[in-house]
Amino acid sequence: MPTVFSQVYLDAAGYFLPGEPVSNAEIDQYIAPLNRLSGRVKQKILAENGIEQRYYAVDDQGATRFSHATMAAHAVRDCLERGGRRIAEVSLLAAGASGGDVLMPGFANMIQGELAAPPMEVISSQGVCVAGVNALSFAAQSLELGAHENALVVTSEMPSRMFKRSRFAPQGYDADFDAHFLRWMLSDGAGAFLLSRNPRGHKGLRLRLKWVHQRAFSGDYPVCMQLGLTRDGTRSFLDYDSCGAAEAAGALSLRQDIRLLPHLFDIGIHEYVKLVEGGWVHPQTIDHFLCHYSSERFLPVVDELMQKAGLAIPRERWYSNLKWRGNTGAASIFIMLAEFLDTHAVKPGERIFCYVPESGRFTTAYFLLEVEAADAPRSLSSPTAVAVLDEAPDVPAPHAPEHADPRIAQLLQGLAGVWHDYRSRAWRSPLIRKLRERRMTQDDYLAWMACWIPQVREGSKWMREAVASLRPPYDALGSLVEAHAQDEQFDFNILFQDYRAAGGSVESIDALRRNPGGEALNSYLHALAARPNPVGLLGAIYIIEGTGQRIIPALLPLLKAQLGLAPGLFRFLDYHGENDEHHLARWLTGVTLALAVDPQDNADMQILQTARRTAELYLMQLEHVLEETA
Repeated sequence: MPTVFSQVYLDAAGYFLPGEPVSNAEIDQYIAPLNRLSGRVKQKILAENGIEQRYYAVDDQGATRFSHATMAAHAVRDCLERGGRRIAEVSLLAAGASGGDVLMPGFANMIQGELAAPPMEVISSQGVCVAGVNALSFAAQSLELGAHENALVVTSEMPSRMFKRSRFAPQGYDADFDAHFLRWMLSDGAGAFLLSRNPRGHKGLRLRLKWVHQRAFSGDYPVCMQLGLTRDGTRSFLDYDSCGAAEAAGALSLRQDIRLLPHLFDIGIHEYVKLVEGGWVHPQTIDHFLCHYSSERFLPVVDELMQKAGLAIPRERWYSNLKWRGNTGAASIFIMLAEFLDTHAVKPGERIFCYVPESGRFTTAYFLLEVEAADAPRSLSSPTAVAVLDEAPDVPAPHAPEHADPRIAQLLQGLAGVWHDYRSRAWRSPLIRKLRERRMTQDDYLAWMACWIPQVREGSKWMREAVASLRPPYDALGSLVEAHAQDEQFDFNILFQDYRAAGGSVESIDALRRNPGGEALNSYLHALAARPNPVGLLGAIYIIEGTGQRIIPALLPLLKAQLGLAPGLFRFLDYHGENDEHHLARWLTGVTLALAVDPQDNADMQILQTARRTAELYLMQLEHVLEETA
């Protein structure tokens, strides 16, 4: 549940961008190429991220013009000036960033020193993009409790010093792609918010912070974006004999595993769906949507996922300054909101919804602001969650795209909740956790294959059995499922060949056995397939194909890196990682056909229930895998 506020107002927002804007044509003067690949990587990244200019706190010789703390102090001064306040009126300074100029003291202390601010409470939040929102949440809670009247929240990012060509000399200028591409993605900047229990209001308006919601999924996924670990993530820079040795090993290069990024948007959208279902967000009542995304390439991804769930916010309500301010990490949403308020005339009753995903180890954050008239009556007590939900105006149920069955949108929302829980638990299962922690052995892999092969073998069988059980109104659906079964009927042979080539000892595929979870799943699917018109099995296909599209592609690089097997021994996993997206598109067509037969039946509920039960049984199958090697 979000943290709810009634006494907290955003009284001012300011920002600071160092130096002059740097165009794409000028970027090499600051972020010089490393090797022959740099030009091609830069061209590709700049074409995709949509950034046309950005700002650097270093000059074209690599010398620092503004320190990290100096930029933050400039943003604070700008914020105070806009709010008509003095630093002496503030008793709490909360700072959030991915780091600072020094490892210690804390970043907030360094900013306080830079400002020569009087004694006050300070808190430093370290992270990546969500660090600033974490600082915002802490400050808002302190104000809500009455511990402070006014608080400053500041965030600043300065990655440019890490991107200088000289930083890569100890590695022979041989940076892997995960470290290479970030040099053209990130830039410098700082932003600050002034929070108050007693806002002065500006232009006859005040801006109330209604709630903040943050969720981390670090227990589910491996590290995605990091500074301080080796390329394979197995050793900290502190484990080396010297900083020079750590730098030569690449442990002091900022990098991001782009293969994991689709999961970031997956969890972000599913968490958004939960907020909608809980009544915390009504897409139809959002007047302005500020979304922090690192690249224009991801904008359609976010929009498409929201569209599929029938929860899209119209694109004309979106605002981003990525193109002309660059990606400044944790500072992005602060700079974005400050500039938005500078350039847009908001009106009482309008709502501003902000979304910040963080790739570090997968965190997602949201906060909601509402514009009020400066003379409007104020609540004198903190609202309960029920009160916040009740104050939302009546809005129609979320809808699917025009001319589509509205039940599809409702079904997709329900399935999103099922998938959200299943995905999290799958990533924390003993098998995948062992893989994430780089402890998986070849015996573990073979045990997994041995009980998975007979399960895959049954897939086309229960699908064809289901087709035979469909009555004439479902002929079109039957043809679609039959085509899917045809595509997958020989997949198990490929998987068995991979198993044998990897060292699997069982010579006959008929001698392989499902584990108890696999047996339960198989029995359940065959039993459903034998019933008349078993349209609920579309829910099973959603979970199984979703695993292939969303989970397997992230596991595959870990498997290849740890097992040391020839690349050609992962043909089945390679295929499904690349093709299950098309299978899911076919699945959506199937759902549309199933719901079109009889708008009054409960096909949507059958699909949802089957997806939920299939997820539980699939998890049971994963739980039992390592028992085979115990």
